[in-house]
Amino acid sequence: MEKKLRIAQVAPLWITVPPEKYGGIERIIAMLCDGLTQKGHEVTLFAAPGSKTKAKLISVFEKPLLEANISWSNPVWNLRNLSKAFEMANNGQFDIIHSHLDLWTLFFHNLTKIPVLQTMHNPLYRDNADASKDDRLKLFTEEAGKIDIVFISQSAKNQAMVKFPEGNGQIIYNGSDISHFQFNPKGGDHFVWIARMNKHKGVENAIAACEKMDVKLLLAGRIDPTQKEYFETYIKPHLNEKIEYVGELTEDQLSDFYGPAKALLYPIEWEEPFGLVVTESMACGTPVIAYRRGSMPELIEDGKTGFVVDSNIDLLVEAMKKADRIDRALVRQRVEEKFSKETMVDNYEKAYYKLISENKNA
Repeated sequence: MEKKLRIAQVAPLWITVPPEKYGGIERIIAMLCDGLTQKGHEVTLFAAPGSKTKAKLISVFEKPLLEANISWSNPVWNLRNLSKAFEMANNGQFDIIHSHLDLWTLFFHNLTKIPVLQTMHNPLYRDNADASKDDRLKLFTEEAGKIDIVFISQSAKNQAMVKFPEGNGQIIYNGSDISHFQFNPKGGDHFVWIARMNKHKGVENAIAACEKMDVKLLLAGRIDPTQKEYFETYIKPHLNEKIEYVGELTEDQLSDFYGPAKALLYPIEWEEPFGLVVTESMACGTPVIAYRRGSMPELIEDGKTGFVVDSNIDLLVEAMKKADRIDRALVRQRVEEKFSKETMVDNYEKAYYKLISENKNA
């Protein structure tokens, strides 16, 4: 039996863990911390105050950074968050550090002999980018042989403009807490879309398809300050009795949003690394119809748990007409088998033991 570990989990400080509403990374970290603690590990979470966790919580700032109106471009407190975790590791308090802080981890991972695992929640590519001139990609390229990295889909790894040594860059899918999502065996007549409100998430495509079919569509999700003009200009003019925006939802409201729908529409316009809304919808038995971008072909079994189509409104509409053919029980089963929080926690636990073993043998 493997010994129990002392694990540092380092989260972004923008919002609490778990999030009150939107926040995919924070939801994953919350499940990971609680799951590892339940397995008997000693977990310390470096996160915003107000976070609810079974782990020990350490906060280096007085409130979530978004509440303090600190700009996304200001890295100071997230750097302090990392430095605190690495300082404690060097004082012998942890067996492993697991960071969820993207490139900022690269400034610290060489400063300790403790193993460091990093999950890439964000893509390592940019459209039309020159990797030799993009500072983030350049730094990752310089450190690629020294960091241990996890991708959240094969697509995210394949799309990366950074090449890692053979054997590095394993795939661990995000999990969903299936107990929080009620299975709905029947669904309904309307469609849903949910995400952060922006063009890349395909909201305009979902609206266009539903207008073409003359069917009801419910939209949900956060509108960031930078996206208010986009919403007012491109989305609000389409809102009426059939196209409704219901706001940003809490996790407790999600089952009642996904479950009664005929399908979730996710016609994205970027290479999404994962897409937690896809597996959340499927956990309710609601199939997903998505464009063939990013991780969608990995998450959705075409013709069985939903449909994956090329980026075309007419193809999207044709798939929507076939939504009733999907066995909703099979949709739920797919999530239970492949995308549960238990599977995710088990896979990360194995990754920790493997990394610690390799570190000892180095």
